[in-house]
Amino acid sequence: MNIAKGLIGAALLAAAAQGAQAATLDVVRQRGAVACGTTTGFAGFSAPDAQGKWQGLDVDLCRAIAAAVFGDADKIKVVPLNSQQRFTALQSGEVDVLTRNTTVTQQRDTALGIIHAGINFYDGQGFLVPKSLGVKSAKEINGATICLQTGTSNENTLADWARANHVSYKPVVIETFNEVVNAFAAGRCDVFSTDASGLASIRISKLQNPDDYVVLPEIISKEPLGPFVRQGDDAWLNIVRWSLSAMIEAEEYGVSSANVDEQTKSANPNIKRILGVTPGGGANLGLDEKWAYNIVKQVGNYGESFERNVGQGSPLKIKRGLNAQWTQGGLMYALPIR
Repeated sequence: MNIAKGLIGAALLAAAAQGAQAATLDVVRQRGAVACGTTTGFAGFSAPDAQGKWQGLDVDLCRAIAAAVFGDADKIKVVPLNSQQRFTALQSGEVDVLTRNTTVTQQRDTALGIIHAGINFYDGQGFLVPKSLGVKSAKEINGATICLQTGTSNENTLADWARANHVSYKPVVIETFNEVVNAFAAGRCDVFSTDASGLASIRISKLQNPDDYVVLPEIISKEPLGPFVRQGDDAWLNIVRWSLSAMIEAEEYGVSSANVDEQTKSANPNIKRILGVTPGGGANLGLDEKWAYNIVKQVGNYGESFERNVGQGSPLKIKRGLNAQWTQGGLMYALPIR
C-alpha cells in the first residue's frame, strides 16, 4: 500500500513537472513577450537609458531569450525588482526569468523552488570607500560603519569575512538599492560593500565625484551571477541556458553581429550547427532552427555585449578577467551546441 501510494505520488509529481515544463513557453508565446525580472536600476547591467529604454548585460540576456523564442529581441517585458521581491516574483510567475545580478548559491538552487540557468558574470564582493578615509586595505576598516542592502548574500559573506579576519564593524542595512547608495553618498556610513561590479557601477553612475572614491583591492567571496528560472520547468530552463551558451560559444568561434551572415557560409561544422545551417539545435529546444542566429544577429555574442555594457566601450571599463573566454584565461566556457 505504501509502495502504491509512493508510485502514485511520484506519478503526480512527474505530471506536475511536465505541466510546468510546457507552461512557461506557452505563457510567453501567448503573452507575446518574455517577462524578465531586472534590477531597479544598475548601470551596465540593467538600467533605463535617457530615452527610457532598458540596457545592460542582463537586459541583453533577456533580449537574447526573446530572439530565440520569437525571432525578435525587442519582445521583452522588463519588470524591475529589488532584492526582496525578486524570488517571490519568479516563484509566483510574475516573471518568466530573473536576468539580474543574482548570485548562484546552493540554498537558492535547492530551497526556493528555483534554479540557475548558467553564469553570465563572475564577480566577488568588495568594498568602496571615500579616498578621504585614508585606507588601502579592507583589513584597515576596523570599527567602520558599512552600508549593505538587505535581502542579499552580502550580509552573511561580510559577517563571515569579518569574523575570520578579526574586523569589527557596524552594519547599516537598508532595503532598497538607491537608498543604500544615497546613504553612502551622504556619509551615513564609511564603506559600501556589495559585488565588485556593483561598486564600479555605483562609483561611475551614482556618485557626484567618482574620483573621490576607490574600490579596495580585496575580493572576499565568489559571486557567480546568472539567470534563474522555476524548478520543474526543464523546457524553459533549456531555452534560457542555451540562449546564454549560444552567445558565449559564438564569441569563441568569432561569430559576431557584424559577420553572422557571412559566417552562415562557413565550412566549420560547429559554426554551421550554432547558426542552424545544420539543423537540429532548434528542434531540440522546440524553437526555429535560426534561434541562435537571431540571438547573434540582433543582440551580439557575449564579448560584444560585455564590451558595450560594462567593458572598455562603457563608462564602467571593467576588465574581462574571469569573464574572458576559457581560451584567454577566463572562465567563459560554452557548452557545445551539438
